[in-house]
Amino acid sequence: MGEPQFAAYRYHAVFTNSPLPTLEAEKTHRAHAIIEQVIADLKNGPLAHLPSGHFWANSAWLVCAAMAFNLTRAAGTLASTFHAKATTGTIRVQLITVPARLAKSARRLTLHLPTAWPWEHAWQRMLARATGPPLPI
Repeated sequence: MGEPQFAAYRYHAVFTNSPLPTLEAEKTHRAHAIIEQVIADLKNGPLAHLPSGHFWANSAWLVCAAMAFNLTRAAGTLASTFHAKATTGTIRVQLITVPARLAKSARRLTLHLPTAWPWEHAWQRMLARATGPPLPI
C-alpha cells in the first residue's frame, strides 16, 4: 500500500508578539521581507565596497548605489515580468552588459545585437518602452 494522502491547504500557523490583527501583522511581515531582499541585493552589488573609511566617499557611493539600483530595477520592469522579479545581478548580466556592436552608416547608428541571444526580446521591449511614447494610464 502507498503512503496516506493528505490534502494540501494554503494555510499556515503564525506566531507573533505583535499587537496587530493577523492580517495586518502578515502585511507588515511581507513588507519587511521585501526590504530585506532589497538590502541583500544591494549588499551583493555596490554596497559590497563599503565602508571606505571616509564619510563623504561612503555618502557619495551610497547615493550612486541607490540611483543605480533604482534604474536597474526600472529597466528590469520595462523588459519583462521575469526581469521585474529578478535580482539586479541577473538584470545586469542579461540586459545591461550586452556584447553588442554599434555601427554608423549614412549618418545612422545601428546596434548589432548578438545572434541567438536569449534575452533579445526582453531587451528590445525594454528599449521600446524606454524610448517610445508613454503608455496610456
